[in-house]
Amino acid sequence: MTQICPARLLALPLLLAAIFLAASQASAADKDLLDVLFQNGLITQAQYDKLMQKSEVTSSDIFAGGVAGGSEQQLDTVAVAPTASRSSQTFDDPAVIDRIAQAVEDSLGVKASYGSKGFRLETRDGRFQTNLQWRAQNRFTWPYRSDPRQVSAIDGPSKSNFETRRMRMKIGGHGFQPWLKYYFEVDLQPTRDTEDGDFESSSRLIDHRIDIAKWDWATLRVGQWKVDLNRERVDSSGRQQFVERSIANRVFTIDRQMGVQLRGHLFKETPADMRYYVGAFTGEGRGNSNDDDSLMYMGRLQWNFMGRDLPWRQTDVEYTEKPTGSLAFAAMTNEGRCTRWSSSGCGRLDGYTAPALADDGQYEIEQFVQEFAFKYRGFSAQQEYHWKTIEDNGTNSESELNGGYAQVGYFFHHMFPSVPKQLELAMRYAIVEEPNAVDRSFDNEREEFTFGANWFMRGHNNKLTLDYSYLTIDDDFLGRDVSDGRVRLQWDVSF
Repeated sequence: MTQICPARLLALPLLLAAIFLAASQASAADKDLLDVLFQNGLITQAQYDKLMQKSEVTSSDIFAGGVAGGSEQQLDTVAVAPTASRSSQTFDDPAVIDRIAQAVEDSLGVKASYGSKGFRLETRDGRFQTNLQWRAQNRFTWPYRSDPRQVSAIDGPSKSNFETRRMRMKIGGHGFQPWLKYYFEVDLQPTRDTEDGDFESSSRLIDHRIDIAKWDWATLRVGQWKVDLNRERVDSSGRQQFVERSIANRVFTIDRQMGVQLRGHLFKETPADMRYYVGAFTGEGRGNSNDDDSLMYMGRLQWNFMGRDLPWRQTDVEYTEKPTGSLAFAAMTNEGRCTRWSSSGCGRLDGYTAPALADDGQYEIEQFVQEFAFKYRGFSAQQEYHWKTIEDNGTNSESELNGGYAQVGYFFHHMFPSVPKQLELAMRYAIVEEPNAVDRSFDNEREEFTFGANWFMRGHNNKLTLDYSYLTIDDDFLGRDVSDGRVRLQWDVSF
């Protein structure tokens, strides 16, 4: 790659300015530009006077003029035209302008661009790349900020709430080699409740990982990330079909964990096309070190039954030309203090002891999930069934939890052209059956019926989502069956 000295880099603004100072006497706008260049030391007084007086600026004039440091510093790395023809080619010649632009671009060591992953900086040899993206979700909810889980939540007062649900900074790319990948994500300002401490609103590192991805059939990942157990949780919150994930997510997600995982893509573009994931983790959730010698173990097998891989994102805003689907099965086992996990780390389900008060290895948990997903020409569908057991060694009892969801969405523009092409309509059903928070011998059954509409202004990177949910709670212990509605509106934007 051609090397150029700092003095020559300083000459680039002059070179580019000369392109726009075409072959006529300087206008008022030209004079303003020359004044700025002169005041910033990018051209000399002699060059300023010469450009103001010239009635025609040719390529030979520019190259003979040198740069602010003197005429001996010439842009010999930029070949505009053969010497014999320089005097006859002016800077209003498109061919000359294209060659200058290409020469300037080639002389820089780093390329800058913008794409689906945000702003990108990349070396010309392709060995180093960094993508930077910011994301925010601005949300209004009424009358519940989160999913009501107990009868008391529905009986309580309603709340209207505005919040910035997620404010994220994402940085990822590769270094040294294209297959040595990295990624980390920072949550800058999570919204907190009034009773929470100040630490609840502090910035936090939620993802950090490195992938050794030299081979498709075997990639090693180390760090902290959302474990690849089920699609709904691994799908980014910025790539959702509704304002938020289903009521099943809180109970069955294993969320972010610290550990190591081997993953791969086998038999690509054949009827046996599949992906596998096996890993070992601390089991203590985000940001926590292990407090015993037990680990969380997980495995997932995904069959892409049509020979085409299905990305981890919801809706078919990309308009998948060929039918594409996947069927997956996954399982995990863990022994520790946690009965649930979230982006906040280790937590507890209703009716169980808080992690800080639980004994080492008090809860032995086993989970299983079956998953299906499909996309084709604006239509999308996905479904999960979850089964989970919690063995409480403190009370010598065992509880079983079941649940899942199914959702579909469609861009009706593909059926009725009068419907705006930016509009997607969707619906979801979800159910959770778990032990009662007061007495685990009784059940607490919750259901969700959600209807949503998305307006995509630039795919998932800029969209509005409105949804309405009808939520029910059947509490066997209290002998009550209650229900209520909820409305949410969200603007999700990434840039």
